[in-house]
Amino acid sequence: MSRRAEAVIDNNALRHNLARVRDFAPGCRIYAALKADAYGHGAVQVAHALADADGFALASVDEALQLRWAGIVDKPLMLLSTPLDAQTLAVCGEHRLQPVAFEPAHIQALAQYSGPPITVWIKLDTGMHRLGLAPELASSAHAEIAKNDAVALAGWLTHLGCADDVSDPRSQQQMASYDAALEGLPGLRSIANSAGIVAWPESHRDIIRPGIMLYGGSPLLEKTAQELDLQAVMTLRAPLISIRDINAGEAVGYGATWRAARPSRIGVVAIGYGDGYPRHIAPNTPVLLRGQRLPTVGRVSMDMITVDLSDCRAAAIGDAVTLWGQGLPADEIAKAAGTIAYELFCQVTGRVTFKYQG
Repeated sequence: MSRRAEAVIDNNALRHNLARVRDFAPGCRIYAALKADAYGHGAVQVAHALADADGFALASVDEALQLRWAGIVDKPLMLLSTPLDAQTLAVCGEHRLQPVAFEPAHIQALAQYSGPPITVWIKLDTGMHRLGLAPELASSAHAEIAKNDAVALAGWLTHLGCADDVSDPRSQQQMASYDAALEGLPGLRSIANSAGIVAWPESHRDIIRPGIMLYGGSPLLEKTAQELDLQAVMTLRAPLISIRDINAGEAVGYGATWRAARPSRIGVVAIGYGDGYPRHIAPNTPVLLRGQRLPTVGRVSMDMITVDLSDCRAAAIGDAVTLWGQGLPADEIAKAAGTIAYELFCQVTGRVTFKYQG
């Protein structure tokens, strides 16, 4: 029996979710977001599984080069948040990466660029106030880089800050600002993230950039992944390594924060915050064992969690316990930890063995 936790990545679920993206936005080109090691799922493996995507969106040059070196040689690779200077642009030109300019200094660097032909995007800040040029600079930025024959403009990005809330008017305000700034300017348009793809059809435009929905998480506040027909891609599981019986009133774990209200059977599962399972999970957060939801009890340790097995007498040492994934939505576990599924996925550590299937 292996002591290690494992994350099983279902490539068929990835492909199913990509098909769902196409269902929501037929006719759009898809740049799948693979930043942060494909949201913790393994960027190289995910890129190969999503071979039908039109391109990929990364955060950095290093993330993009990892894909190029792994044989992803023909897909456009968009760099969403890489500061641009002469050295970075030279690497982008050499490896055919598509950087995104989001600062006036980036426009100046592009105007002075003299390396291999390079294709770039310009990002506008339409109201999220994170990255992007002020909308009123769009025309002058275009004019500046158009002077350089080595630089080709692919198009224009913005990012919706509140698209997960369909009642929030700011998404429509952002799109109006974007359209006004780009009136009469050439280039492809790209607005929609996962929430935009699902909830805001007017944001679809030429290229969409799905992220969390590819990995089976819901991008909306009021809709579950199941309601959107999105399948869990990562199933995190670990073995049951010990079982013991305790009396009513006895405590379990650090700080004696949980005491048995009845004679109880306690199981120890070989996963903890050292593997990426959140330490501040709410009491009674469920796990899945033999198809049955059972509550966690006591504090999460570095290497172990404890589970109340009193209602699952068939449980046996060596059983696989699911922490999230197939049958137990990551969104539910994230809510119990006061976070989002993105963070759960990204915090799985190197101690966990990854297995790919499908």
